Amino acid sequence: MTQTTENQPGDSAIFEARESSVRSYCRQWPKVFTTASGARQQTETGESYLDFFAGAGALNYGHNNPTLKTALMDHLAEDVVIHSMDMHTPAKRRFLTALTEQVLEPRGMDHKVLFPGPTGTNTVEAALKAVRKATGRTEVVAFTNGFHGMTLGALSATANQMKRAGAGVPLTDVTRAAYEGHSGQAADLQALDAQWAEAGEDRPAGVIVELVQGEGGLNAASTEWVQQLAELCTKHDVKLIVDDVQAGCGRTGTFFSFEPAGITPDVVCLSKSLSGLGLPLAVTLIRPELDQWQPGEHNGTFRGFTPAFVTAAAALETYWADDAFATEVQARAERLRAGLAELVEAASGEAAIRGRGLMTGIVFADTEAAEKIAAAAFERGLMVETSGPESEVVKLLPPLTVTDEEIDEALRILRESIVAIGA
Repeated sequence: MTQTTENQPGDSAIFEARESSVRSYCRQWPKVFTTASGARQQTETGESYLDFFAGAGALNYGHNNPTLKTALMDHLAEDVVIHSMDMHTPAKRRFLTALTEQVLEPRGMDHKVLFPGPTGTNTVEAALKAVRKATGRTEVVAFTNGFHGMTLGALSATANQMKRAGAGVPLTDVTRAAYEGHSGQAADLQALDAQWAEAGEDRPAGVIVELVQGEGGLNAASTEWVQQLAELCTKHDVKLIVDDVQAGCGRTGTFFSFEPAGITPDVVCLSKSLSGLGLPLAVTLIRPELDQWQPGEHNGTFRGFTPAFVTAAAALETYWADDAFATEVQARAERLRAGLAELVEAASGEAAIRGRGLMTGIVFADTEAAEKIAAAAFERGLMVETSGPESEVVKLLPPLTVTDEEIDEALRILRESIVAIGA
């Protein structure tokens, strides 16, 4: 029998030897992280990092949020059902009640809640299937620079060519339209209007859109463009899917990214921070008339993970019972963006602010600058990633619970990093 010995701190050989070459974030941040709290992570060798990545937006309430962690520990202390498929449990009842009372009813939404598999790409797959099944049409319109997931249906709607190349098969039944401001041109939805009118019964089943493009470069659609798109979809009976996997759960300053536009999508995709504590959970919100499934026609083994229901309910009850938390998030976003504006003003090259709320960053005309800045920031104790077709945007996703002091610290490190690389 082979004797297994515990790895010593700093030993990363097993990762290199056994993990697939597809791994990515660990190449960017080659440390072994052990503990975390709020907006900070620590490594096994004692280093501390300010985390403005937040699990790619899966940790909106910070690492190990004490309120949510207490709810989880209390749940696990008993012999409760943990895996329930789609059977009824008290945990699911509480989550559905919290989602209804804290989120849906206050926003006038009568949507049904579909539990797909537990990830963002699962909720997108369910959304695409729902609009195709309800309309009897197959085509879906997606936008330039959009990102919707890595499974085949969601990947078909994703624009990133590197991601698409991993499919190994043709990606079909999706057409691409220009997102607002693509290639510096003013968005014109009149072309879609004319196409759909001419297509008649062959018009698309739906449109899928991120109102802030997380992986695509933090492009934020204007209120006017969003309203025009929604009106166009209503006019032609094309179902509007808003992918709020990363931009939802308060990330842009309101629970849903579409609230400032005053629209109600036909379908909404949620995941990432829905559980509040980084536990896998996704839902697809669909208008009742689109809920045309036969029992079991769409399912997933892990759609009934009660620990995630518990922490999700606690997050909704704690942070979304009124408008106070959203107001705090908006104030923090203003502080961060004001600081970023100063960095843009002081930059030696052309730069601009992108995004909305606490989903924000700086785009650089020098497409090599952002990755250099992110690397320099990590050397100084700050974790930020890049986004955009050429990784030209320094992307900031701090926890929504971030403090003013942590925002100021991140801005200081970014300033030092920009100076260090001469951007």
